[in-house]
Amino acid sequence: YVRFHLISPLIQQSAVNIVLFDTFVNILAHNLGEPAYEADVAQLEYKLVAGEHGLVIRVKGFNHKLPLLFQLIIDYLSDFSFTPAVFEMITEQLKKTYFNILIKPETLSKDVRLLILEHGRWSMIDKYQTLMNGLSIESLSSFVKAFKSQLFVEGLVQGNFTS
Repeated sequence: YVRFHLISPLIQQSAVNIVLFDTFVNILAHNLGEPAYEADVAQLEYKLVAGEHGLVIRVKGFNHKLPLLFQLIIDYLSDFSFTPAVFEMITEQLKKTYFNILIKPETLSKDVRLLILEHGRWSMIDKYQTLMNGLSIESLSSFVKAFKSQLFVEGLVQGNFTS
């Protein structure tokens, strides 16, 4: 089991940054779908999670091939690229996701409660409005470049691994 948390102070600076971060993580997961298929067949699991403060990469499975899967994820992260069609598809999916959160009273109330309790939190309404106002491909590219330049990493490795 390997878990790395790539933390960046850039994410929480604005609602735009949070939406760009969500878009980035979803495009990264989309890009990894095909190359990581063989790992899935070999009973290796991975998950990318857009956390509040950064990207969480979780990988688990048999230890002899786990580093290869983790390296594949890191390679796609470092050489991040996307097409305009993928960008449009992911932003449309995010619009639906945000809207579905807004129409459910229990998730909306949780969001409002956390907005009151946490300093510097951006509401789902802010994120949805930001996405509806539109994002540019250039803004995503510059965000990803800035995100990768301001990273702090925490990691946990459990199991049959050497130091």
